[in-house]
Amino acid sequence: MTSIDELFKKPTSTASGKRKFDPAQDPNELYKAAKLDSEDDVKSKGKNPMVEDEEQDDGYAGPELPPDFEADVPDDEEGRFFGGGMEHKTAQAMQYIDQQDRGEVAPEKFDSAWVRRFALNFERKISKNAELRGKFENDPQKFMASEADLDSEIKGLSILSEHPDLYDEFSKMGCVGSLVSLLAHENADIAIDTIQTIGELIDEDVEAEQEQWDKLVHALLDADLIELLIQNLSRLDESSDVDRAGVYHVLGVLENLASQPSVSERIVQDSAVLSWLLSRVQKKESPVSQNKQYAAEILAVLLQSSEKNRIQFINIEGVDVLLQLLSQYRKLDPQKDSDEEEYAENLFDCLICLVDGDLGKNKFVEGEGVELVQIMLKEGKFSKQRGLRVLDHALSGLGGAPACERLVEIAGLRTVFGMFMKKQENRAIEHLLGIFASLLRLLPSGSPARIRTLAKFMEKDYEKIDKLVKLRRDYASRVSPIETAIEKERKGLSKEDQEIMEGDWLSRRFDAGLFSLQLIDVILAWLVAEDDGAKKKIMALLADRDEDLSLIQRTLQEQIEDLSDKDPGQKDLKEMLTTLVQFLN
Repeated sequence: MTSIDELFKKPTSTASGKRKFDPAQDPNELYKAAKLDSEDDVKSKGKNPMVEDEEQDDGYAGPELPPDFEADVPDDEEGRFFGGGMEHKTAQAMQYIDQQDRGEVAPEKFDSAWVRRFALNFERKISKNAELRGKFENDPQKFMASEADLDSEIKGLSILSEHPDLYDEFSKMGCVGSLVSLLAHENADIAIDTIQTIGELIDEDVEAEQEQWDKLVHALLDADLIELLIQNLSRLDESSDVDRAGVYHVLGVLENLASQPSVSERIVQDSAVLSWLLSRVQKKESPVSQNKQYAAEILAVLLQSSEKNRIQFINIEGVDVLLQLLSQYRKLDPQKDSDEEEYAENLFDCLICLVDGDLGKNKFVEGEGVELVQIMLKEGKFSKQRGLRVLDHALSGLGGAPACERLVEIAGLRTVFGMFMKKQENRAIEHLLGIFASLLRLLPSGSPARIRTLAKFMEKDYEKIDKLVKLRRDYASRVSPIETAIEKERKGLSKEDQEIMEGDWLSRRFDAGLFSLQLIDVILAWLVAEDDGAKKKIMALLADRDEDLSLIQRTLQEQIEDLSDKDPGQKDLKEMLTTLVQFLN
């Protein structure tokens, strides 16, 4: 009889090309199955082969070479390696393949009839295995073959990913519920193969229409997929290569599901997924493993996709945990192009998502996030630019006032203005400009914090204003030719076509530096409104090239036209810009 290890041997390739699990050993050695313990009980987690070898090595180097295979060799009654050297079923399979290669066998047709046949056979295999397991609970040899047949059927289902037009029929047949139920199978290997197959069916590389994908996904979710995935995460032990691969496949399923915001919210509606991910990213490892990095990536995807997800994560103290995890990188740099570097990047992405909302901003300030970023800006390398980005987002919007005040309290002005006066990449300059704009917008009028901020612009004969005007000219020189080209394109298009192109045109202008140009003009407008000396300096610098404040006024007016009164944040910004325009007349 074929050994259980052969029956359960893993395939050597994966269906999806987007990401691969890195096995620590040969994949063919990773598959587990149930094993008899000393009292002949079945181990439900399947961490060892079902049946231990009973025969010891007899000292021979191997069997004698088999005789030449002949087509008319009768069934081998004595075993696999006698007679023709090949089992009869294997010979039949090889003959079938040869016939297909010669075109003698018509290829199988995948249609509704195939789905019905598969569904019937699939249910039979599940029922047979369940029946034999219940009947011969303490004798795995009696249900070993049915387990192998069921495993083969699960793997065979992956062919459906090539025919997504059959997803609806597959769901209607009730197969989805049966498939998901196998996640609770006593043999963890069956559950892992089921997880991998589900991942292949909903993979982003599957050429399915949105409606087809939705049908299958919602059927999976209705069958309690998420709850069973979490149960598997609890029972899998990552010290085992196979279990570690199983965790990886669970994360892959979560990644595919999280691609849709509505589905993403269903994934985390009871916080169990977020709690597990938060626990997993905290697990101490050296070096950081692939699964730890992947968990951080899935966490970032879930937080980016939904405000509800972010609120739930904050409520389980997610901001504090992220700050603790990121604190190790305030001076330490992860190895370049490593899993740890990507892990840290994902943690920064998570934190940025959270501080975009008012609740996250408050938790960030309470958790001394501003102080942590201050250290990163002064002493960090890897964390410096990422910390600057976090700070920009934390200070922005109506809820950023507490973070603005805290930055001034901890002497952070010296740090950010010092960075501004040094040579920086465009992205860093953009974040610094965003920080300055937030400080001028949100710090209370006449407050010590605001006075200290304005003083920074005035010191050393207005050197910061001088650099702002130089930057403005640099960005304007990049944006101007793009705008000229867009105007030429606009003239040859109908009104409807122009509306279609507006998004593309705006993107091109932003790529050229429009956003930074707008930030600079907002800052300059604030300085004109706040200080007469700053106003004279700005007007004198602009006059060097026969320019005046109307340049700044036009930029602000353009921003005003793009803002809506319906959104509270936009309405407040619109009112602020409208007031600033009046000071530029």
